[in-house]
Amino acid sequence: MHNPMKIPFFALVLLTALSTRDLQGQSPSATVRPNIVYILADDLGYGDIRILNPDRCKIPTPNLDRLASQGMRFTDAHSGSSVCTPTRYGLLTGRYAWRTRLQRGVLDGSNDPPLIDADRLTVGFFLKQNEYTTAAIGKWHLGFHSTEPESKDSTRTSNNAKRNKAKSGDAGLPVGSKIIEGPITRGFDYFWGCSNARTMSGLIENDVVIESLKPIEMLPRLGAKSVQYIDQQSEAAKNGKPFFLYVPLTSPHTPIVPSEEWLGKSELGSYGDFVMQTDAVVGDILNAIDRAGIANNTLVIFTADNGCSPAAKTESLEKQGHYASGPFRGYKADIWEGGHRVPFIVRWPALIPKGSASDQPICHVDLLATCADILKSKLPIDAAVDSVSILPALLGEDKKLREAVVHHSIDGKFAIRQGKWKLIFSSGSGGWGSPKDAEATTLGMPDVQLYDMLNDPSESTNVQSAHPDVVDKLTQLMEQYIENGRSTPGPKQTNDALVQRMTKKNAQPKQ
Repeated sequence: MHNPMKIPFFALVLLTALSTRDLQGQSPSATVRPNIVYILADDLGYGDIRILNPDRCKIPTPNLDRLASQGMRFTDAHSGSSVCTPTRYGLLTGRYAWRTRLQRGVLDGSNDPPLIDADRLTVGFFLKQNEYTTAAIGKWHLGFHSTEPESKDSTRTSNNAKRNKAKSGDAGLPVGSKIIEGPITRGFDYFWGCSNARTMSGLIENDVVIESLKPIEMLPRLGAKSVQYIDQQSEAAKNGKPFFLYVPLTSPHTPIVPSEEWLGKSELGSYGDFVMQTDAVVGDILNAIDRAGIANNTLVIFTADNGCSPAAKTESLEKQGHYASGPFRGYKADIWEGGHRVPFIVRWPALIPKGSASDQPICHVDLLATCADILKSKLPIDAAVDSVSILPALLGEDKKLREAVVHHSIDGKFAIRQGKWKLIFSSGSGGWGSPKDAEATTLGMPDVQLYDMLNDPSESTNVQSAHPDVVDKLTQLMEQYIENGRSTPGPKQTNDALVQRMTKKNAQPKQ
């Protein structure tokens, strides 16, 4: 039972830290609620950051290395899925996306029905309730409806729409289109960005398509807009009005289009150049926070939505000595670690020791519970059903955070990780890697894979036959998480659609 009169240990640590450290002129009342800047790279591998993969990362990442040296890096962090849309859903809702209608793949693009229900609590809604100003600048890819510009002359409207659509390239939406049930209806006061990689030519502000631009322009524009937003909010932040800035970047996802000034910088081709440019944009955002005098009480999180894509020409990169997944097996889309183990770096100078590290398994769905823990604000019982606070780890407490983490692949294949054990409910990669599931089944491989992640982080030896007790235990836990509609303590919830851990011969269940 929660005792409101008892001050938790972490709160004492927090108050002590805030009262004894240099807060750059801010009053204590303005520092108990940190500004939060969450930067999400798109298709960036764990091994693409030099400080996380020093022996086999050939791409310079000085700004991300600096961020890690100023804060804490998590070495066992995971995206909610090995592809983009479901990860973004989980990040903002604290709920695994496989509980929704989207149980494999991603949304197609514009005019997908919103994946986040209008009445579901998001990080943005929650922080607004706690007097934050909220903004999302970048790639949405969670669905919305839209209408094209209206005109009294229907013929002229049709012709203008066609011309505007052509101007927008592959945007699919003409300039002037109205966005319905987009980001500003899902917890954000302000949105500036695009739907996804296939429609990034259509630039959206709040609920209107305002401009058509070339994909090569998007990353620099996102960086500049993020810096502008921080500059605009800094004075209010110093005076007790914190902000939440969610920056889902469009890079280094395809189209891999580094600006001219970055061409050739990495000596590893366009992907390496694009990673370097992404690193530089992160540096611009960090510099803006530092320059504004709000760094000490700003929680900065940098991570990625899934692993590096094979579209980066990973075989060629490996021949040049660069391993985008680090020591891990697989890439984007796969159920193996390379699909979902991602960089995760956190800086909060008022609280987090410089150059620290944690090997606690965490997941992107943990953001909402972490925010609630920081603010000591109770979440509704039907919200953030898969979210666990990582604040104890940020404080350096030796406390187990999660009972287990659930992984999910592009083909809808599951894995569950508990302690050193990872059980995969699939015979193959569950994605694009070889062997794919059908091939693995043909080869007579076991229906499940069990790996000892402590002694075999590269997932090279399947030990399922030697540990049937572990297989049974983790299978039961996975079934429990599905049946309960949640993986955290609390009243049973309902999934939005039928969820099956596994079907005969690994076939995807039909909905």
